[in-house]
Amino acid sequence: MLRKYLVAFMIAAVLTASIHTSQCYSPGCYTVAYYLLKSFNRSEQYKLNVAVTQSLYEYYCGLDHRQVSIRDFAKFVTPHPLKPIADKLWDIYSTHEDFANGVLMIVHQIPYNVTLPAKYPVETIVENVGDCDLFSYVAASIMKAGGLDVVLLYYPGKAHMNIAVHLPTAPRYARIPVRYVTYNGVRYYVAECTGGNWMEGWRVGECPEDLWQAECQIVSLEDCEKWAPGQVSASYKTLQPSAISLTLSSILVIHGSALTISGQLSPKLQNKAVAIYFRMGGSPWKALTIVKTDSEGKFSWTWIANETGVCQFKASWSGDDDYAGASSPTITVSVMSKFFLTIFITTVALVCMGLVIFLMATLGHRSVEEPELPRITY
Repeated sequence: MLRKYLVAFMIAAVLTASIHTSQCYSPGCYTVAYYLLKSFNRSEQYKLNVAVTQSLYEYYCGLDHRQVSIRDFAKFVTPHPLKPIADKLWDIYSTHEDFANGVLMIVHQIPYNVTLPAKYPVETIVENVGDCDLFSYVAASIMKAGGLDVVLLYYPGKAHMNIAVHLPTAPRYARIPVRYVTYNGVRYYVAECTGGNWMEGWRVGECPEDLWQAECQIVSLEDCEKWAPGQVSASYKTLQPSAISLTLSSILVIHGSALTISGQLSPKLQNKAVAIYFRMGGSPWKALTIVKTDSEGKFSWTWIANETGVCQFKASWSGDDDYAGASSPTITVSVMSKFFLTIFITTVALVCMGLVIFLMATLGHRSVEEPELPRITY
């Protein structure tokens, strides 16, 4: 379906071979690197290092992945967690077209494989594999985070998806007749997200010929995700490792009582957002709250135990332009109901009383001396 540029592909393959997701130095963090061309007319390249905390990845793994109808597509577009990538692209690009083509270079470096069920962009970045819809979600998320007006294009007859983006002017770098769709009176230029040749891959305004006349459904992104508990970290520099610890005031609490959650970020960075995650038993992780670090890199928060059972907590920070994010070890807490506590205390009291009575009876019995029988001598 895609055109192949053999010579450029061989060059790109050498670079792409080093692009992989792996554990980084920071505890609970994954890293991946993407290459970018400054311009199609120049050979200057940038290497963008991206890090994702394990906590953020597990958060998205726990969200609803069902796609019942076309309306469910928009929920997989998540601009907020990918905004650091968009910010870094604006550092090297000055036009909407260049920015959009930079985004396409990124998704063209992710290996293709049919993937079910659908994945959120953070999952795709960590797992470093996907197909047309997953690549489209990643690309749309970054473009929307960068302030571009973008829509999803779904081709039912082709079982295919790509995106379209509004540009102030028609694309300059398209090598074939420009393709676009019109939605609400606005022209959106097609952007194909599949294809492994990132240096010579599809550019904004281009798409495979078999899609030129194909029926497509336009999916607007008003219903895309509006908030997330964390972000990826992105930098053209090598990200330095970081660490975060978590401590609780008790590992056994009573329902309705307060639990102090505190921790330490290393290095000691001030005013950094720390997400505290929570789950009951084996349920998916949920973001409990966001707190800020003080001048010593410390943070603290009070949680009221309104649920009973076995709870787990962990903390995470997203990282920044210098440091990769990190996740703390998980800490388990047992929350007891007041009724269960009353039964427990009553049971212990009764057992203790029974033990005391038993010991007193045993000692009393031993204190009564048996009469000595007369001895008979022969």
